[in-house]
Amino acid sequence: MSATPINAGHQPWNKGKLVGQKAPLRLKDIWAIRVRLQIAEKTRDLALFNLAIDSKLRACDLVKLRVRDIAHGDRVASRAIVMQQKTQRPVQFEITEQTRDAVGNWIRHAMLRTEDFLFPSRLHDSDHLSTRQYARIVDGWVTAIGLDPTAYGTHTMRRTKASLIYRRTKNLRAVQLLLGHTKLESTVRYLGIEVDDALEMAEQTEV
Repeated sequence: MSATPINAGHQPWNKGKLVGQKAPLRLKDIWAIRVRLQIAEKTRDLALFNLAIDSKLRACDLVKLRVRDIAHGDRVASRAIVMQQKTQRPVQFEITEQTRDAVGNWIRHAMLRTEDFLFPSRLHDSDHLSTRQYARIVDGWVTAIGLDPTAYGTHTMRRTKASLIYRRTKNLRAVQLLLGHTKLESTVRYLGIEVDDALEMAEQTEV
C-alpha cells in the first residue's frame, strides 16, 4: 500500500502569481502615495508608509515595532535600533523629519502608550498589524497610483530607499549595513544590482 503524499491536492502558494523580487518604488511613486495619504488624512497609513521606507525593515519586524522602539516619551527619535527576527542581529536606521512628524501625529491620534504596539491591529485576535494585513495595505497603496500590485509588495518597501541610496552612492557596504545583511553577496542579490548595472552599461554602449 503506497503512502499518500502529504501535499496531495495542495496547491503551491505561488500558483498564478508572479514570483521574483518585488520592484522598488521610484521617487515619483513615493511622493504620489505620500500626497494621497496626506490629502485623505490617513494618519496611520502615512506613518506606516514613511516608517517602512525609512526603516528598511522586513515586514515581520515593522509590524512588531512598539512605541518605545522609536520614541522617547512623545518625541520620536531621529535614529532607532531594532533586533531583527530573521537574523537575531541588531540593525540601526534613521527616521527623517517628515517621518518623525507623521509617526508623532499617529501616536497622539491613537493615544498610544510607550509599551503599545505602534501599529495595533483592528482585529480582536491580534495585538498588532499582521504581515498579511500589511501586505494588503501595500497593495492598496500601489494600486491607487496605477501600479500593478503583482509587481510590488512588502519587500518593495524594504528595497526602495536601499536601492535609491545605492544608485546615488554605489556604496554597497553602506547598503549592506542599512539592510542588516551579514554577507555582501546577499545585498548584491537582494538589490539585483549586477543585472541592473550590466543593463545600464549596455544601454549606454552604442555599436
